[in-house]
Amino acid sequence: MASDNFPIGSGPLARRSSCQSVIRHGEHAVLLGGGAPVVVQSMTNTDTADAIGTAIQIKELARAGSELVRITVNNAEAAAAVPAIREQLDKMGITVPLVGDFHYNGHTLLNDYPDCAAALSKYRINPGNVGQGAKRDTQFAQMIEVACRHDKPVRIGVNWGSLDQALLARIMDENAARARPWPAQSVMYEALITSAIENAQRAEEIGLARNKIILSCKVSGVQDLIAVYRELARRCDYPLHLGLTEAGMGSKGIVASTAAMAVLLQEGIGDTIRISLTPEPGGDRCKEVIVGQEMLQTMGLRKFAPMVIACPGCGRTTSTVFQELADNIQTYLRDQMPVWKLEYPGVEGMNVAVMGCIVNGPGESKHANIGISLPGTGESPAAPVFVDGEKTVTLRGERIAEEFHAIVLEYVQTRYKKQAVAA
Repeated sequence: MASDNFPIGSGPLARRSSCQSVIRHGEHAVLLGGGAPVVVQSMTNTDTADAIGTAIQIKELARAGSELVRITVNNAEAAAAVPAIREQLDKMGITVPLVGDFHYNGHTLLNDYPDCAAALSKYRINPGNVGQGAKRDTQFAQMIEVACRHDKPVRIGVNWGSLDQALLARIMDENAARARPWPAQSVMYEALITSAIENAQRAEEIGLARNKIILSCKVSGVQDLIAVYRELARRCDYPLHLGLTEAGMGSKGIVASTAAMAVLLQEGIGDTIRISLTPEPGGDRCKEVIVGQEMLQTMGLRKFAPMVIACPGCGRTTSTVFQELADNIQTYLRDQMPVWKLEYPGVEGMNVAVMGCIVNGPGESKHANIGISLPGTGESPAAPVFVDGEKTVTLRGERIAEEFHAIVLEYVQTRYKKQAVAA
């Protein structure tokens, strides 16, 4: 018997971070938290001192859809190159904000290279790598003071691979004094969360506005990430950056990142994400951007590019035509998005179905904006095409792919054409 409470489920919860940060470059602004859509970001793997090479990769990442791009600023040469990178991007019309990633010597670089500090839109500071002992507080304060002077947001990014050892020792001592000590895993969780929140509070005491602070606690285990961020979200309302650090290569990295972040995002935790994939040798860095976008889009949180629905194939579909067509269309749609998102508003929400036989093909095609049901093994060599649920034409012969490609393009140009604003 159906429940009186049906329908079940209501989609992902609303974002929990009530505080909103703004990451700016010129007139371009990216909002984090406060109900804004979840933001996808990425990071370069070029030598930042190579200004041209780094600018080219940033352009590729931005064109793929990365809304923030982080770059390593690890030495004087890298810091000196940052203004040139920003200038080169501006000449190419790439307005994506840049985030500077600082470890160990960030206080020196930000003070010695004020043009670098000004060119960046946001700083990432790892509290475990800002210095030891008495120097730690001073060097952390110097970086926050630069952020205040240049009016820049800061991500205080804790990582369990570089946790502040003095803080960890303190948490361990506190735990040892408990009547019933926590297990070691819980102590590690507490150290990560405490580090993030205490350093955020310290940044506010120094003068950084609350809405200029973003927090992250990076770990490499799925269940660890879920546990830490649930508690972090419970204790604070800063915007949160999600990411499984050292996620891995290929399918392992994709599966692990998605498994961890999807749970949190469904619970309303997380305001910006990065999929930290290890690229295959010579692989495309943009893959991490596409994976992040597709995760958010399949969850119903964002729309970035038209999605292709395709069957996996079975003994009925020995032909590879539908596989090749699905791949061709998906690649074509994504390649067109930098232009289409400006000329054809709403096209990112379009669904295209490419099916391989008559079992689910016609029905699935009718549910899509445009769908084609290709003939399976032993079926009539005919491929009906459905547009907005109605059969419009049946394709036959050797040019099915080319003809369907043209139908998709015509649909986009007519269905999503930007309406002229009346004078």
